Amino acid sequence: MFTREEAKAFAEKWLPAWTGNRPEVLADFYADDCFYLDAGCPGGIHGKAELTVYFSRILAQNPQWVWEQIEGIPLEGGFLNKWKATIPVGEKQVVCIGVCFLQFNARGKIKRNEVYFDRTELVNTIYRLKHQNKEGH
Repeated sequence: MFTREEAKAFAEKWLPAWTGNRPEVLADFYADDCFYLDAGCPGGIHGKAELTVYFSRILAQNPQWVWEQIEGIPLEGGFLNKWKATIPVGEKQVVCIGVCFLQFNARGKIKRNEVYFDRTELVNTIYRLKHQNKEGH
């Protein structure tokens, strides 16, 4: 079980890997047989190879988003990570608060990561931007 301090130390290394479109750097934190789930892949992704492909797509679309830990809460085999993401959408910065739980294998690699947050504001902001661009506003 991670302590709060260990969760913070891990997040300080892992969360910056979500910024800057470096999918291989981010994927390096994950086990070869990992499981990952978020709203973009509700059925989940099995395995690091498939996850790297997914990360390549989402990081290319969001190279400037920034993820910060709000709190790490110890859980069996890992921790619950409460986070804040600041996501540029056009000229606007959308701030999302969410959680993900992380479980680790014996080598310290992420074996399970499930991400949950209300993405209503993010989806609506993207929709409005696309709609404005289509109308030329």
